[in-house]
Amino acid sequence: MVLGLRLYSALYPSWGPVCLFPRSFASCSGNPASCCTMPQLGLLHGRAWAVLFGQLRRPPGAVCIRAVHSHSQVAEAALATQLKPHQEKSNFIIKTPKGTRDLSPQQMVVREKILDMVVSCFKRHGAKGLDTPAFELKEMLTEKYGEDSGLIYDLKDQGGELLSLRYDLTVPFARYLAMNKVKKMKRYHVGKVWRRESPTIAQGRYREFCQCDFDIAGQFDPMIPDAECLKIVCEILSGLQLGDFLIKVNDRRILDGIFAVCGVPESKFHAICSSVDKLDKMSWKDVRHEMVAKKGLAAEVADRIGDYVQCHGGVSLVKQMFQDPRLSQNKQALEGLGDLKLLFEYLTLFGIAEKISFDLSLARGLDYYTGVIYEAVLLQTPAHAEEELLNVGSVAAGGRYDGLVGMFDPKGHNVPCVGLSIGVERIFSIVEQRMKTFGEKIRTTETQVFVATPQKNFLQERLKLIAELWDAGIKAELMYKNNPKLLTQLHYCENMGIPLVVIIGEQELKEGVIKLRSVASREEVAITRENLVAEIQKRLSES
Repeated sequence: MVLGLRLYSALYPSWGPVCLFPRSFASCSGNPASCCTMPQLGLLHGRAWAVLFGQLRRPPGAVCIRAVHSHSQVAEAALATQLKPHQEKSNFIIKTPKGTRDLSPQQMVVREKILDMVVSCFKRHGAKGLDTPAFELKEMLTEKYGEDSGLIYDLKDQGGELLSLRYDLTVPFARYLAMNKVKKMKRYHVGKVWRRESPTIAQGRYREFCQCDFDIAGQFDPMIPDAECLKIVCEILSGLQLGDFLIKVNDRRILDGIFAVCGVPESKFHAICSSVDKLDKMSWKDVRHEMVAKKGLAAEVADRIGDYVQCHGGVSLVKQMFQDPRLSQNKQALEGLGDLKLLFEYLTLFGIAEKISFDLSLARGLDYYTGVIYEAVLLQTPAHAEEELLNVGSVAAGGRYDGLVGMFDPKGHNVPCVGLSIGVERIFSIVEQRMKTFGEKIRTTETQVFVATPQKNFLQERLKLIAELWDAGIKAELMYKNNPKLLTQLHYCENMGIPLVVIIGEQELKEGVIKLRSVASREEVAITRENLVAEIQKRLSES
């Protein structure tokens, strides 16, 4: 306010002092020192300053005449800015954004176990870890996902670059290979991705979710890397014990061959492929209607497609398709069928052929797939009779994308790639449902030993003792109180599932021993101080 008055005086020095807030209009002398009542408004916000400087720009007479009105305007603006935060606060709802969620300590324990199992399988197959930025240049992601490109989260310009949150981990991997001129790599990547779709939380569908990817990049003999990817999917799903599952397999070249021999214009291949991809969620009748009514496909062409995409079976169906009078005339389809025949031979050697189904309805809507594609689904039979069925869709998927790296390379050099992605969020939803059904309790810490005392003034001894345990690599805790009650300490151990308690008191200190207590059996034994660590490690190894 003082600054404003000084500014006014500087602008109009000949007019003298100005009264903005007179005690009364009649007594206004124009001298702020004698008649101005300066309200205690504190720091004025934008609206109040706008009103004030609007008055400062007027001639002094006008300011004085409208002083009372100005006083009201400024006070009203200041009051509004002061009240606004409180009004907003009363209407403010604390929640996570749509399609996201927090994970509790109990949920994090389960999630980490799932991720550990997945990553250990990736490492068992020789994969190296890799990470990429959470956002990429927008141009890197466009035209890679077909109709799903509309689900990409774009970011506001933050410094000359148009950016988008990554939609998956595959396109960033291809960009990494091209940028670093890597021709051969077996990598895994665990990270979050973002998709602007309608979430279905109960089915494990989110806008922000975690993906676990495994990919093999490089020029190799046909179908050997592809077969290993399917073996990895089987190992992970079997290890997680989610129940029976089936892996659907197809080839984009076979689909394109079907579209060609059925009379689909090449310009509509991607659009019709996207419709076929919905057959796991919609009936053939509805998919056919979409092809004809929305995408302009001739009805007889759609019917011919239906004759193929409703077929599924094993290696015998592959042989049957070789004999198909129309499909056998298409070069692309024959290449795809030849690779699938070889793939089934390798899957038989791996001992997993019975888990694989050749399904001509499988399309995988992403544009970058060029060859074999696959998708794992849980069969509608829960692992335990008491469990409710939870339809979460596919729990793993992947395929071959031989042309994606070349889209980033300035010279168009391709690096053939094949990979898979584990649907961690959907798997987590199933495990959560199982935990609720059986009332399973989860330990949220890994503490092995609790350091306790039955007496007062023993904090220093407890700190010395716990330091010895930490230095020996033992996971230990104590209570953050000078004089905790022994019963409180023992109850904490029982509630947290801590298996062992070491107890130190006056008697133990005199005798040079520590009491070692089993929380489960409540048995106590005296152990010499120098043998304590060895005894604890022995018991932990036996448990």
